[in-house]
Amino acid sequence: MRVFKTILAILLFLGCSVTNIQGQLRSNVNVKNDVFEVSYNEKLEAPNWVKYQAINRPTNVNRGSMDFYTDKKVHTSDRHDYVKNVWDKGHMAPAALFSDNMVNLKQTFSYLNCSLQNQYLNRGAWRFLESAIRKWDDSENLTIVIISIYEKGHEVLPTGGHVPTSYHKHIKWDVSGKKVCYFFPNIRPDKKWNEYINENCPIIE
Repeated sequence: MRVFKTILAILLFLGCSVTNIQGQLRSNVNVKNDVFEVSYNEKLEAPNWVKYQAINRPTNVNRGSMDFYTDKKVHTSDRHDYVKNVWDKGHMAPAALFSDNMVNLKQTFSYLNCSLQNQYLNRGAWRFLESAIRKWDDSENLTIVIISIYEKGHEVLPTGGHVPTSYHKHIKWDVSGKKVCYFFPNIRPDKKWNEYINENCPIIE
């Protein structure tokens, strides 16, 4: 008993969460800020879904050397999950869309808004769709919901991060009500970004 208390005291001193030590990680932690809303899965160290609005914001600041940061209240992935592998720190709510001020931009660099995303997807078809969204929101605000899919047998890194097998990206035009959904396997793209539209994707609000 004395040994257990000693170990517990050391862990508390190091800032570890007793809840997490006991294996009681949460599968759904809802967080909302001025940039995005997220359902975060501590067990997967990854988002279940992320929701944000695309508005025609001016670009006033630059990301520079800004990097992702962890959240003291939520057990997330961290930089160790992204070392020497094919996975990018994939923004769900994109930094470029929230570069109107430094406060908004920094919020996009929370690990709550980060997914283990194939680097070729992140820098290819995914990025091109984000560019298209920034053009579409010039005339009408959009609401975007990204759902991460983790199929049975999905990859789990030695560091604890879970890799999504795919993403649903739902887009809704706020005035006209037009809706579209894209389905991206989390692999190197083999077609153009606009060929990932999925007519059978369940549309959500």
